[in-house]
Amino acid sequence: MNPVALTDFPFLSLVLWLPLAGTLLCLLLRHSPGACRWLSLLTTLAVLLLCVWLFIELPHAAGWLLQEDQPWIPSFGIRYSLSLDGISLLLVTLTALLQVGAVLISWKQRQHPALFYALVLVMETGIIGVFLATDLILFYLFWELMLIPMLFLIGIWGHGNRVYAALKFFFFTLAGSLFMLLALISLYLIHGEQTGVYSFALEALKNTSLTPTTEMLLYLGFMLAFVVKVPLFPFHTWLPDAHTEAPAAGSVDLAGLLLKTGIYGMIRFAFPFFPHAAQQSLPFLAILALIGIFYAAWIAYVQTDIKRVIAYSSVSHMGFVILGLSAWNQLAWEGSLLLMIGHGVTTGALFIMIAMLQDRTGSRDLRVLGGMWKSLPFFSAFFLLFSLASLGLPGLANFAGEILVLLGSFTRFPLLAAFAVAGVVFSAAYMLRLVQGVLWGPLGQLCKIGDKDCLHADLDRREWLLLIPLALLVVWLGLYPAPVLAPLSGPISLLLKGGGLP
Repeated sequence: MNPVALTDFPFLSLVLWLPLAGTLLCLLLRHSPGACRWLSLLTTLAVLLLCVWLFIELPHAAGWLLQEDQPWIPSFGIRYSLSLDGISLLLVTLTALLQVGAVLISWKQRQHPALFYALVLVMETGIIGVFLATDLILFYLFWELMLIPMLFLIGIWGHGNRVYAALKFFFFTLAGSLFMLLALISLYLIHGEQTGVYSFALEALKNTSLTPTTEMLLYLGFMLAFVVKVPLFPFHTWLPDAHTEAPAAGSVDLAGLLLKTGIYGMIRFAFPFFPHAAQQSLPFLAILALIGIFYAAWIAYVQTDIKRVIAYSSVSHMGFVILGLSAWNQLAWEGSLLLMIGHGVTTGALFIMIAMLQDRTGSRDLRVLGGMWKSLPFFSAFFLLFSLASLGLPGLANFAGEILVLLGSFTRFPLLAAFAVAGVVFSAAYMLRLVQGVLWGPLGQLCKIGDKDCLHADLDRREWLLLIPLALLVVWLGLYPAPVLAPLSGPISLLLKGGGLP
């Protein structure tokens, strides 16, 4: 299809609102859990197929590939403005992929299933909206929308101390968001006073003139919201608790997607709006990133709950992403965004497998697990693959991104990059300890796998259908990342040169 013809249909609105339409239908079918389950799966599959089709059809150009722009609240300069470039295309596609996984891993949900699947679909609309919105009010609404379904997913369907974890997640992220709201309103008013035109549009606000002090204050307001969501050390303390208590779908969304919205906010809004303040902050961001890499890796190594191991590993991996952004060059940024995609797939897959393991054994405790390789060979093979990908084994998903980050970082922060190399070793240490504790050794004390009724407990058909595509994607990203790097190159070049897109 001619790319120009793609603009004649509101594909962005279709991708954005289709999950919300599924939510409404799911609530209407709340008395039929089976119908709601299948509706949720078909909705997420439809969004995924549409995203893959757009990925194939759209050119790998530097500017916006698709745009939609309509007046919404003209009296305040608020518009319904959606835009898609190569970066947002990849992140929206990742969102669609992981939401299919979130539905499938929750297939046996028995507690209020209609509401559960409805919240998963609302979450998808909120995350996609963050990656598409180019009006700041619209972006902020979607940014806050993500909080609500995650709060209830953890608070209602979570484990153990779920209410504490849900409220901690909510108040941490809400506090950061309020600072961003104050900053964006201030930027809006300053721009209006200077130009006479009050607008929340991305392109308009990029041209606002600010004093150094004002620019730094507003930049900090935006960045506080984003670094909490990443999360960057020392703003990470909400993440392990949220992951530990969240249901499987919540953990997949948290690690695979919500963390990426913080990175996206930095490169799409904070850096373009406040380029001078951003440049001044790069050394500090790099230092915090390096601390996070080692601190989170060490904490991950001593955890006994498998979920907490993977949660802290996410903080460490996001440290590599921030280090790459701090280097402020094409190679490092391409590595950071490629690592984001790889991390989303591998960590999402690991949380899915942890849910499978807990369903079979009733535990996530390394002290009572073990011996899965003999009892569950197919499960163990997939678990080993995703674990090796997470630690950055050459030929698997995370390796290419980490190498590009390190190579790009050496040009700007050679000493910090040299230390970061050791972070890869730390990553191998905690992941290999995890693999050893789950897959090998004697069968754990739980022995649920060894029960006569559980001898058939290796992967079922639904789990095969869920894990095979993720495994193929992990290998593909490791061996041939060029198709993912191609749509990133042009937008990154523009962001580095001028902080935005034409």
